[in-house]
Amino acid sequence: MLDAIRVLELGHIVAGPTAGLILAALGADVIKVERPGSGDQARFSRGNQGYFLAFNGNKRSIALDLKAPRGREAFERLLRTADVLIDNYGPGVLERMDLGYDALQRIKPGLLHCGIKGFLPGPYDQRNLLDEPAQMMGGLAYMTGPPGMPLRAGASVVDLTGAMFSVIGILAALLRRGRDGEGNDMRVGLFETAVFLVSQHIAKAGISGEVPAPMTERGVGQDLGWGIYRVFETRDRRHVFIGVTSDVQWEAYCKEFGLADLWAEEALRNNAGRRAEFARLTRRTEELVRTLEFRDIVPRLESVNIPHAPINTPTDLFEHPHLKQRGHMTELTAPDGTSSPLPGLPVEFRHSEPPRRTDPPLLGEHTVSLLRELGYSEEEISAITGPDGSGRSSSKENQENT
Repeated sequence: MLDAIRVLELGHIVAGPTAGLILAALGADVIKVERPGSGDQARFSRGNQGYFLAFNGNKRSIALDLKAPRGREAFERLLRTADVLIDNYGPGVLERMDLGYDALQRIKPGLLHCGIKGFLPGPYDQRNLLDEPAQMMGGLAYMTGPPGMPLRAGASVVDLTGAMFSVIGILAALLRRGRDGEGNDMRVGLFETAVFLVSQHIAKAGISGEVPAPMTERGVGQDLGWGIYRVFETRDRRHVFIGVTSDVQWEAYCKEFGLADLWAEEALRNNAGRRAEFARLTRRTEELVRTLEFRDIVPRLESVNIPHAPINTPTDLFEHPHLKQRGHMTELTAPDGTSSPLPGLPVEFRHSEPPRRTDPPLLGEHTVSLLRELGYSEEEISAITGPDGSGRSSSKENQENT
């Protein structure tokens, strides 16, 4: 898809690496430019090894000291071969390194730069921001947790969604550059990403003039106009989500589970009537589900096509029949030797092979080969990488990150 596109990634932890991962899985040549000796902050952090393994496959790694003259010259030479530069450093870091947009355009006219920052331009644009506080500030944590207990979502949804918006922006900029040849400078804000994620609640607040209640305090199905729409507990204390969202489903639900008395109520044969009886139907469904084993109720819901979902843990997904059947998980190994199955991109193209995942690279694994591609002699490569080939130089390593 993106075979002719080269991307340089100055990324760490989640947002920048995820944007690079998506572009790499779509065929771009993504080169992760890392600090010699330490690299991506997640690379050698035990607590973040899952992050590094998850978001850094399909890339090459080059270790360059951008503060050293030889490392900087090699980076600029590499930059001249690139189409896109991604960074999620702190605000102003590239500018202090004389790698702001104007400088980038002098080095490589037509380059596209995407900076993933805490905020879009405005009063807060020089502030740092991370995923979790972005969820707090953007209203997402308030909507997720119970009253008085704001709770972040169970994944780095702001970093991941911000990375997706970055890729969308990059693809749009590539299309435009194909027409006019011009470079572009784009910025994605994590705060604004979180705000976008709560759009439906913002709209409701604007229409009603009231502060919306957190999701834990609302009859979610009733709020959306449905009579049965929530998680229920089975006899063996497993949990399953059940949603009855149409009249056809209501008839199938009543017949499958012997609810003749409910089916006899004409008022319940449309969504408006069921919504009005949300509390009663919820209690009745709770009573029903508590009489059934998890292994029994799920096939019955499946047989009559009632929307449902078992509440899975991440470990359950390793053996999920749909994921196993389509080979959606790939066993990947981190640089420290640990390994885990990881999912592919949630996209498939009819006329091309599905994107496949590969192991993340060792720190600087491709430094020498990339420098050779750039035309450096073996003597020059040794001068750039240092006597041990690590890419370290005698200059102070003080490259800044968010």
